[in-house]
Amino acid sequence: MSKGTVVLAYSGGLDTSCILVWLKEEGYDVITYLANIGQEEDFDAAKKKAESLGAKKVFIEDLRAEFVEEFIWPSVQANAIYEDRYLLGTSVARPCIARRQVQIARQQGAQFVSHGATGKGNDQVRFELTCYAMYPEVKIIAPWRIPEFYNRFRGRKDLMEYAEKHGIPVPVTPKAPWSMDNHAPVNLYLMTKNPEDTCESPDVLEIHFTKGVPVKVINVKDGQSKDTPLGIFSYLNEIGGRHGVGRIDIVENRFIGMKSRGIYETPGGTILYHAHLDIETFTMDREVRRIKQGLGIKFSEMVYNGFWYSPECDFVRHCIDKSQENVEGKVQLSVFKGQVYILGRESPRSLYNEELVSMDVQGDYDPCDASGFIKINAVRLREHHRLQGEASSNR
Repeated sequence: MSKGTVVLAYSGGLDTSCILVWLKEEGYDVITYLANIGQEEDFDAAKKKAESLGAKKVFIEDLRAEFVEEFIWPSVQANAIYEDRYLLGTSVARPCIARRQVQIARQQGAQFVSHGATGKGNDQVRFELTCYAMYPEVKIIAPWRIPEFYNRFRGRKDLMEYAEKHGIPVPVTPKAPWSMDNHAPVNLYLMTKNPEDTCESPDVLEIHFTKGVPVKVINVKDGQSKDTPLGIFSYLNEIGGRHGVGRIDIVENRFIGMKSRGIYETPGGTILYHAHLDIETFTMDREVRRIKQGLGIKFSEMVYNGFWYSPECDFVRHCIDKSQENVEGKVQLSVFKGQVYILGRESPRSLYNEELVSMDVQGDYDPCDASGFIKINAVRLREHHRLQGEASSNR
């Protein structure tokens, strides 16, 4: 007798294919769900594989448009970046994927959801907090936290032996391990070329923003333009990938309390990060931006840690969205050999006053006004160094 129906977040890879068969062994009816968020994938092959392994139903959902509009665009508005380097591509994708998984579970009357995230990573948190936020009564099966599962499958070798025994197609060769101090294998990068091997001429792009959101991109060199969210982001990924933009190799602090090495490529996101940062600085009041920068850091931490659907993250997103009311205009930039170079910007809401800042034209500003700022800070700095000198002489 069936223990119930479980919706499994399925990738078609070794881990989730083994989990599918294991769940069936444990007595569950399994529905597999594969999300298309823009990755290179043979979705037909993955569907046939899941069906051949005994999936009761297979859902393949195209989430690309909603992923860009509802998850990537708010992250662009926030200038979201974790620990100064990671643009949160994977982190932002998880709540989008898990939301649809929960919707399918509700539609199909499934009491359980499952995933293949490890018990040491962040994705387990991101998936499960989304599921609990949107389907509070759901039960989650996390095999890599179940002793019967992880004691049985202690590594890739055990998974491959299990796969061979149960007729699960396996990779031709096991993945070769590589250590922390090694360079990442060249074939690890899928979206971006090695910057050294990219073309010898740049692409010059003009990116238009309204309320902090990209609304159009034009390639100045060949006149190509895109004006839909998915079209814009896909095109920027293409251009950035062609020039080797957006590769990082970092050590990051996981939410669960350990450091891990992360190798990421975010070509389109990197271009947008630089462009948005530029137009935002050009159009946003200084004090508003100072507060917004702090909110951006907080937002990035919450997204990384899996709290997209928390009330605090919802509040911060609304605040950031409010800050973007005047972030309008266009940025021109060059993409070349792994780098993004800002060339210029224009905006009808610019706060930059060329006449006011010019050394040749005085305008409405009285240079004597600077004296007050200097005097206030001079007193503060003199007092600071006096106290430091007294402390040193007393040691």
